[in-house]
Amino acid sequence: MYLLALETSSEFCSVALAMEEDCLSREMEAGQRHSAVLLPMIDALLADAGVARRQLDGIAFGAGPGSFTGVRIACSVAQGLGLGLGLPLYPVVTLEAMAEMSGHDRVIAALDARLEEIYVAVYRRAAQGWECLLAPSLTTLDALPAPPGGGWAGLGSAFAMKDGALARRLGGHLAWSTAAVHAEAEGVARLARLLARRGAGVDAALARPLYLRDKVALTIAERSARP
Repeated sequence: MYLLALETSSEFCSVALAMEEDCLSREMEAGQRHSAVLLPMIDALLADAGVARRQLDGIAFGAGPGSFTGVRIACSVAQGLGLGLGLPLYPVVTLEAMAEMSGHDRVIAALDARLEEIYVAVYRRAAQGWECLLAPSLTTLDALPAPPGGGWAGLGSAFAMKDGALARRLGGHLAWSTAAVHAEAEGVARLARLLARRGAGVDAALARPLYLRDKVALTIAERSARP
Protein backbone atom coordinates (compact mmCIF):
# COMPACT_ATOMS: atom_id res chain seq x y z
CA MET A 1 0.00 0.00 0.00
CA TYR A 2 1.29 3.44 -0.97
CA LEU A 3 -0.32 6.54 0.54
CA LEU A 4 0.87 10.03 -0.41
CA ALA A 5 0.39 12.68 2.30
CA LEU A 6 0.47 16.49 1.98
CA GLU A 7 0.71 19.05 4.80
CA THR A 8 0.70 22.82 4.18
CA SER A 9 -1.26 24.25 7.12
CA SER A 10 1.66 26.30 8.48
CA GLU A 11 4.68 28.08 7.04
CA PHE A 12 6.20 24.62 6.51
CA CYS A 13 5.43 22.48 3.48
CA SER A 14 5.88 18.73 3.78
CA VAL A 15 5.09 15.56 1.85
CA ALA A 16 5.31 11.93 2.90
CA LEU A 17 4.87 8.49 1.41
CA ALA A 18 3.49 5.82 3.72
CA MET A 19 4.11 2.21 2.84
CA GLU A 20 3.06 -0.87 4.83
CA GLU A 21 5.28 0.01 7.78
CA ASP A 22 7.82 2.60 6.61
CA CYS A 23 7.34 6.26 5.80
CA LEU A 24 9.51 8.59 3.69
CA SER A 25 9.14 12.34 4.02
CA ARG A 26 10.43 15.73 2.91
CA GLU A 27 9.88 19.14 4.49
CA MET A 28 10.91 22.73 3.87
CA GLU A 29 10.05 26.14 5.29
CA ALA A 30 8.04 27.54 2.39
CA GLY A 31 6.63 30.77 3.79
CA GLN A 32 3.97 31.74 1.25
CA ARG A 33 5.33 29.55 -1.56
CA HIS A 34 3.43 26.34 -0.87
CA SER A 35 1.65 26.35 -4.22
CA ALA A 36 4.95 26.72 -6.06
CA VAL A 37 6.94 24.05 -4.21
CA LEU A 38 4.36 21.37 -3.35
CA LEU A 39 4.13 19.55 -6.69
CA PRO A 40 7.93 19.49 -7.25
CA MET A 41 8.33 18.10 -3.72
CA ILE A 42 5.81 15.36 -4.49
CA ASP A 43 7.61 14.41 -7.70
CA ALA A 44 11.00 14.37 -5.95
CA LEU A 45 9.70 12.21 -3.10
CA LEU A 46 8.12 9.66 -5.44
CA ALA A 47 11.27 9.57 -7.55
CA ASP A 48 13.39 8.88 -4.45
CA ALA A 49 11.04 6.06 -3.47
CA GLY A 50 10.89 4.62 -6.98
CA VAL A 51 7.10 4.85 -6.93
CA ALA A 52 5.01 6.15 -9.83
CA ARG A 53 1.80 8.12 -9.28
CA ARG A 54 -0.21 5.29 -10.83
CA GLN A 55 1.03 2.98 -8.03
CA LEU A 56 -0.52 5.11 -5.30
CA ASP A 57 -3.49 3.72 -3.36
CA GLY A 58 -4.70 6.97 -1.82
CA ILE A 59 -3.96 10.62 -1.06
CA ALA A 60 -3.99 12.09 2.45
CA PHE A 61 -3.86 15.75 3.40
CA GLY A 62 -3.76 17.92 6.49
CA ALA A 63 -7.30 19.24 6.46
CA GLY A 64 -6.85 21.89 9.16
CA PRO A 65 -7.25 23.80 11.29
CA GLY A 66 -4.42 26.09 10.30
CA SER A 67 -3.65 28.69 7.66
CA PHE A 68 -6.75 29.16 5.50
CA THR A 69 -4.67 29.41 2.34
CA GLY A 70 -2.46 26.50 3.34
CA VAL A 71 -5.23 24.01 4.03
CA ARG A 72 -6.96 25.00 0.77
CA ILE A 73 -3.75 24.31 -1.16
CA ALA A 74 -3.33 20.85 0.37
CA CYS A 75 -6.98 19.99 -0.23
CA SER A 76 -7.06 21.23 -3.82
CA VAL A 77 -3.83 19.42 -4.80
CA ALA A 78 -5.05 16.24 -3.11
CA GLN A 79 -8.37 16.53 -4.95
CA GLY A 80 -6.65 17.06 -8.28
CA LEU A 81 -4.46 14.01 -7.79
CA GLY A 82 -7.31 11.92 -6.43
CA LEU A 83 -9.66 12.76 -9.26
CA GLY A 84 -6.99 12.28 -11.90
CA LEU A 85 -5.86 8.92 -10.54
CA GLY A 86 -9.25 7.69 -9.34
CA LEU A 87 -8.06 7.43 -5.73
CA PRO A 88 -9.76 7.93 -2.34
CA LEU A 89 -8.75 10.85 -0.12
CA TYR A 90 -7.99 10.76 3.59
CA PRO A 91 -8.48 14.14 5.30
CA VAL A 92 -6.56 14.24 8.60
CA VAL A 93 -6.95 16.82 11.37
CA THR A 94 -3.69 18.74 11.72
CA LEU A 95 -3.95 18.79 15.53
CA GLU A 96 -4.13 14.99 15.60
CA ALA A 97 -1.15 14.81 13.23
CA MET A 98 0.79 16.90 15.75
CA ALA A 99 -0.14 14.44 18.51
CA GLU A 100 0.91 11.50 16.33
CA MET A 101 4.45 12.86 15.92
CA SER A 102 4.85 14.07 19.51
CA GLY A 103 6.08 10.89 21.16
CA HIS A 104 3.61 11.48 24.02
CA ASP A 105 0.46 9.60 24.99
CA ARG A 106 -1.55 12.53 26.41
CA VAL A 107 -1.53 15.61 24.21
CA ILE A 108 -3.09 19.05 24.16
CA ALA A 109 -2.50 20.37 20.64
CA ALA A 110 -3.15 24.09 20.29
CA LEU A 111 -2.47 26.62 17.52
CA ASP A 112 -2.54 30.40 17.51
CA ALA A 113 -5.71 31.24 15.53
CA ARG A 114 -5.11 35.00 15.69
CA LEU A 115 -7.72 37.44 17.03
CA GLU A 116 -6.67 36.24 20.51
CA GLU A 117 -8.21 32.82 19.88
CA ILE A 118 -6.79 29.33 19.58
CA TYR A 119 -7.51 26.12 17.69
CA VAL A 120 -7.28 23.26 20.18
CA ALA A 121 -7.96 19.54 20.60
CA VAL A 122 -7.13 17.06 23.36
CA TYR A 123 -6.01 13.51 22.57
CA ARG A 124 -5.14 10.37 24.52
CA ARG A 125 -3.37 7.47 22.83
CA ALA A 126 -5.51 4.37 22.47
CA ALA A 127 -4.90 0.85 21.19
CA GLN A 128 -5.67 1.87 17.59
CA GLY A 129 -4.83 5.53 17.09
CA TRP A 130 -6.07 8.34 19.31
CA GLU A 131 -9.06 8.92 21.56
CA CYS A 132 -10.29 12.49 21.15
CA LEU A 133 -11.31 13.97 24.51
CA LEU A 134 -11.92 17.48 23.17
CA ALA A 135 -12.87 17.75 19.50
CA PRO A 136 -11.06 20.38 17.42
CA SER A 137 -12.46 23.71 18.58
CA LEU A 138 -12.01 27.45 18.28
CA THR A 139 -11.88 29.13 21.67
CA THR A 140 -10.14 31.76 23.77
CA LEU A 141 -7.42 31.03 26.29
CA ASP A 142 -9.76 31.88 29.16
CA ALA A 143 -12.58 29.64 27.91
CA LEU A 144 -10.49 26.50 27.38
CA PRO A 145 -11.62 23.74 29.78
CA ALA A 146 -8.93 21.99 31.78
CA PRO A 147 -8.14 18.39 30.76
CA PRO A 148 -8.70 15.57 33.24
CA GLY A 149 -5.79 14.79 35.53
CA GLY A 150 -2.18 15.65 34.86
CA GLY A 151 0.77 14.53 32.79
CA TRP A 152 -0.33 16.27 29.58
CA ALA A 153 2.07 17.44 26.85
CA GLY A 154 1.17 20.83 25.40
CA LEU A 155 2.12 21.31 21.75
CA GLY A 156 1.79 24.10 19.23
CA SER A 157 2.10 27.80 18.56
CA ALA A 158 -0.66 28.74 21.03
CA PHE A 159 1.81 28.05 23.84
CA ALA A 160 3.82 31.08 22.71
CA MET A 161 0.86 33.48 23.00
CA LYS A 162 0.93 36.18 25.69
CA ASP A 163 4.25 35.02 27.14
CA GLY A 164 3.04 31.50 27.83
CA ALA A 165 -0.44 32.31 29.15
CA LEU A 166 -1.85 28.97 28.00
CA ALA A 167 0.70 26.95 29.95
CA ARG A 168 0.01 29.08 33.04
CA ARG A 169 -3.73 28.52 32.67
CA LEU A 170 -3.33 24.75 32.42
CA GLY A 171 -1.00 24.82 35.40
CA GLY A 172 -0.47 21.48 37.10
CA HIS A 173 -2.23 19.58 34.32
CA LEU A 174 0.85 20.00 32.09
CA ALA A 175 3.97 17.90 32.35
CA TRP A 176 5.68 19.64 29.45
CA SER A 177 4.92 22.16 26.71
CA THR A 178 6.51 23.69 23.61
CA ALA A 179 5.44 26.11 20.91
CA ALA A 180 8.03 24.75 18.46
CA VAL A 181 5.77 22.10 16.94
CA HIS A 182 3.75 22.08 13.72
CA ALA A 183 1.84 19.47 11.76
CA GLU A 184 3.98 17.28 9.49
CA ALA A 185 3.06 15.14 6.50
CA GLU A 186 4.55 12.08 8.19
CA GLY A 187 2.00 12.37 10.98
CA VAL A 188 -0.75 12.80 8.39
CA ALA A 189 0.52 9.71 6.56
CA ARG A 190 0.62 7.55 9.69
CA LEU A 191 -2.97 8.42 10.59
CA ALA A 192 -4.13 8.01 6.99
CA ARG A 193 -2.67 4.51 6.98
CA LEU A 194 -4.99 3.59 9.86
CA LEU A 195 -7.94 5.13 7.99
CA ALA A 196 -7.06 3.21 4.84
CA ARG A 197 -6.91 -0.09 6.69
CA ARG A 198 -10.46 0.61 7.93
CA GLY A 199 -11.64 1.57 4.46
CA ALA A 200 -12.42 5.10 5.66
CA GLY A 201 -11.46 7.06 2.54
CA VAL A 202 -13.74 9.67 0.97
CA ASP A 203 -14.47 10.49 -2.65
CA ALA A 204 -12.04 13.13 -3.90
CA ALA A 205 -14.88 15.38 -5.05
CA LEU A 206 -16.34 15.43 -1.52
CA ALA A 207 -13.18 16.19 0.48
CA ARG A 208 -13.16 19.54 2.27
CA PRO A 209 -10.80 21.47 4.56
CA LEU A 210 -11.71 21.71 8.25
CA TYR A 211 -12.72 25.32 8.86
CA LEU A 212 -13.50 26.17 12.48
CA ARG A 213 -14.35 29.75 11.56
CA ASP A 214 -14.85 31.84 8.44
CA LYS A 215 -13.62 35.18 9.78
CA VAL A 216 -9.88 35.86 9.69
CA ALA A 217 -9.66 39.56 10.62
CA LEU A 218 -11.45 42.21 12.65
CA THR A 219 -12.96 45.30 11.10
CA ILE A 220 -11.58 48.73 12.09
CA ALA A 221 -14.66 49.31 14.24
CA GLU A 222 -14.25 45.95 15.96
CA ARG A 223 -10.58 46.62 16.68
CA SER A 224 -11.42 50.06 18.10
CA ALA A 225 -14.07 48.58 20.40
CA ARG A 226 -11.72 46.05 21.96
CA PRO A 227 -10.28 46.88 25.39
